[in-house]
Amino acid sequence: MSKPLALYGASDGPSATSGARTLPSRTAFSADRRAFAEMLIAWTLAGPAIFFLLVLFFLPVIGVFVIALTDWQFGARSLSFVGLTNFREVFADAGFRTSLFNTVIYALIVVPGTVVFGLLIALLIESGKSCRSFYRAIHFLPFMATLTAMAIAWGTLLHPTIGLVNQTLAAMALPTANWLGQENTALPVLAVIGIWQNLGYAMVLFLSGLKSIPQDLYDAADVDGADLWFDRLRTVTLPMLGPVSMFVVVVVALRAFESFDTVKVLTQGGPGHASEVLLYTLYRESFEYLRTGYGAAIAVVFLIIVVTLTLVQARVMDRKVHYQ
Repeated sequence: MSKPLALYGASDGPSATSGARTLPSRTAFSADRRAFAEMLIAWTLAGPAIFFLLVLFFLPVIGVFVIALTDWQFGARSLSFVGLTNFREVFADAGFRTSLFNTVIYALIVVPGTVVFGLLIALLIESGKSCRSFYRAIHFLPFMATLTAMAIAWGTLLHPTIGLVNQTLAAMALPTANWLGQENTALPVLAVIGIWQNLGYAMVLFLSGLKSIPQDLYDAADVDGADLWFDRLRTVTLPMLGPVSMFVVVVVALRAFESFDTVKVLTQGGPGHASEVLLYTLYRESFEYLRTGYGAAIAVVFLIIVVTLTLVQARVMDRKVHYQ
């Protein structure tokens, strides 16, 4: 006599066994399809950015490296492989060393000046009670202005005879100077213009950092006896602005090393190469003297210097930064 159907367990029937075997495979197949769909969506969204990054950045960099190993001149139909000859010529060139020195001095003036004055203006605006938006807009306008037009305006202001700067100094019985025509003043004046141009950018970043500092920290500082503004600045504000300060220093340093427009418009590297910077040397060698291979070698050296300084700067400052 056969067993009643109700007495069979779920594992006794063949359908239950086959279902137990096929269920994991269907789950794995669904997981694979979901992972493939997510990967497809990710590549679809990131693909255009990766493509343009490759076309507009990596391929030109590779092209510059290749040209630096040749004697190609702009417009020539033939070229020859010369190896590291261009790089040896770069490091043996006194003009290149002068422009590198000028670029470093320019950055050493622009970066601290921008950080200090940008933070000072941000603190003054944040401590005010009215017209904050107006002051932010006024100080941010130079960063938004076209650099070439700004340089022309500064050239007019600094004109040795009819410029407003010398006219004002003469009216106050102070000595005047040919600010852009003297070797000892040309580069510092360009650095002051660089500070003025980057000031609004640093100010906006510092303002955003100040707004993110919790009020509880200032209250705790008051309880601990740090009730003076300098004590609050030293114990709370500056440590909490560490990440913003690091970002401002890195970005402004990069912009300082990339200075070109003001030099091209105002001084053309003069007088006597006193204001010539790396990018202007690169431009002159590549497009005025048509020594494209040599100019590409300067571009490679410039890129290596900027990347190295950025990595070292970020690594050194990252150890001293307090992240919120």
